[in-house]
Amino acid sequence: MVIGWVRAGDDRTAVYRALADFFVVPLLLSALAAGVVCLVTGVLLGLATKWGLVRYWWVSVKLALNVIACVMLLLFLGPITELASGEQPLQDIWFVAFLATTAMVLLSFAMVLSVFKPWGRVRK
Repeated sequence: MVIGWVRAGDDRTAVYRALADFFVVPLLLSALAAGVVCLVTGVLLGLATKWGLVRYWWVSVKLALNVIACVMLLLFLGPITELASGEQPLQDIWFVAFLATTAMVLLSFAMVLSVFKPWGRVRK
């Protein structure tokens, strides 16, 4: 394993480049894999169980939240790669923190929907 040390006087963008090189690709691959697996298993379970995909409101909302979370993951990547270039790092860090927090709230809400199953059936 290669470990790089950055002294206070060194170029700060080296840290951002290292973050982009060693963190973004594994994060992207694992998160996309988890998002796709979650989406596929959710659709399969929706089709194979009594809950259906669009039979109940909470299932439909969970499906939409999963798609939104996957899109947010793709949006998350842009600012991290811009951090590597050293352009406006503070603004990008706040945007990344906003996306991460929003995704966590969305997925927590989806979990609550799974437990309480509110809103009843969708009208036909």
